[in-house]
Amino acid sequence: MYLIDQNAKQIMEGCKAKAKAAGLDFFNETLEYIVTNRDMINLSPKVMIPTLYDYWVHDVEVLQGEGKYKLYPANPYETVINSRPAISFYNDNNPDWLNIMIFYHVIGHIDFFQNNILFEHTWNDDFVGVALSDKRLIESLRNKYSRWVDYIIEFSRSIDNITGYFNLLSRLSYPHNMDADDKTMYFFNTFLQDIAKAPMAEIYNLKEAYNSLLDSNGDVGKSMFFSDVKIKYPEFESYFSKYSGRDQNDDDILKFLQDNSPFLKKDENKWMKQVMTIIRNTAMYFAPQIRTKILNEGWASYWHDKLFIADKRIKGHEVDYARINAGVTSISRIGLNPYAIGLRLYQHIEHLAEKGKLSWDYQILNNEEQREIYNKRTGKGKNTIFDIRKNFSDFGFINTFVDQDFVNTYNLFVVGKRLNEESGVFEYYIKSRKAEDYKQMLLDSLYHPPLIKISKDKTDEKNLFLVHHFEGKQLVKDFIPDVLTGLEFLWGNQVQLETTEILRTKDEKNPGQIRFIQRKVLYTCRNKQISKSEI
Repeated sequence: MYLIDQNAKQIMEGCKAKAKAAGLDFFNETLEYIVTNRDMINLSPKVMIPTLYDYWVHDVEVLQGEGKYKLYPANPYETVINSRPAISFYNDNNPDWLNIMIFYHVIGHIDFFQNNILFEHTWNDDFVGVALSDKRLIESLRNKYSRWVDYIIEFSRSIDNITGYFNLLSRLSYPHNMDADDKTMYFFNTFLQDIAKAPMAEIYNLKEAYNSLLDSNGDVGKSMFFSDVKIKYPEFESYFSKYSGRDQNDDDILKFLQDNSPFLKKDENKWMKQVMTIIRNTAMYFAPQIRTKILNEGWASYWHDKLFIADKRIKGHEVDYARINAGVTSISRIGLNPYAIGLRLYQHIEHLAEKGKLSWDYQILNNEEQREIYNKRTGKGKNTIFDIRKNFSDFGFINTFVDQDFVNTYNLFVVGKRLNEESGVFEYYIKSRKAEDYKQMLLDSLYHPPLIKISKDKTDEKNLFLVHHFEGKQLVKDFIPDVLTGLEFLWGNQVQLETTEILRTKDEKNPGQIRFIQRKVLYTCRNKQISKSEI
């Protein structure tokens, strides 16, 4: 792995200038690396963050990746990570002309990372630097506590999808009770002196650092300062949250355990909270990426197509570009290509906005001919897709804009699968061309972690009681015993989980028919033994 040469860097800077002229908005500082396929395989388990903490699962995934590559060799074109500065990786097999196209694609991603509000909590952090600090801390703890560190990582990672991500975003947008000044005062006057018991020399040095950052960076300096505080004092946010009256962690199990576990409050176990904080912060950092996959890839594809076609350096490579671009953005008739759906949905919205078809006047038209010729020539298409890039998640993007016009325009349909009993093979068929069915198929494909909350009425030192709010999908039953065993360790006592399971039974009135029923069950984990009973 090595930095791109000066000639390629100059080309990248030229691509940035063209992108900014087109309206994209991003920090100018970026880093670009050339990597081999082996580098890609080694970094992929760490989500392309070279400084991420080491963990045995990463090694297993590397071996798995090497095995897959031997059977199905492929060359990923690029990867970009949301860091400060933004870092992107380019396969060493890419020809020069292709890297120009990919530069535009990467710039689209960077613009998305730095403007979409779901990433707001990442805008002032250098995650690569934070990850390096986390890695060093975990290594130092491994030297002292050996395999127990990996147990805590494993137990924490089993529930790192149940975090208060949206609570965090709401606090950033609506700081209900306390502003940043109150946070600063609490940190210096209460936390450092009464809780952390920091020596006066350290408090003085921290005040100097805070004032220096504030003078040189303005309000951003506060965010930079408290980013460093999270590393040095990972427990600070928990104390501040309680102090400010905003401690709403009933749907953030990791945070609740850190704050309330009798087992973790013991002096000999407090180091475990540091590991759990690292796992939780890492999960929170990547939470928006999995919720904006279609938006993000669609946005990058939109801009690489728009900017590269207008770039004179495409000359002589038009056919090559058409072939590669079609491979990336072609619509999958079976399955889902986020590049294709995202790109076409942006183009569809831009087209509608240009003609004023996002208005209420157009929406209430029933006459097909009037809908077809409707055109207010608003000139708002580009501004509209920029607003969507800023304010939407995948769910809102699909739920709001996938309509019958979109499905008809791109000849989209839902595919079904059935067994041909005569030939004994499965066959695919067009199941539906309705927009509501296609929309539902897209929504069903989105990331949606289970909603599990702490029942504070039923939870005490001897029992942690979790309630799964059933939303049509049951939990993966094979995972429940291991997760509850890990939670029992972290809580230090019994753990119970109330959930809903779907049973498949025969219909007594129609013996040939199968019906599905729901039942509530209670899992109990005590002394590593799992029992289940109906409620």
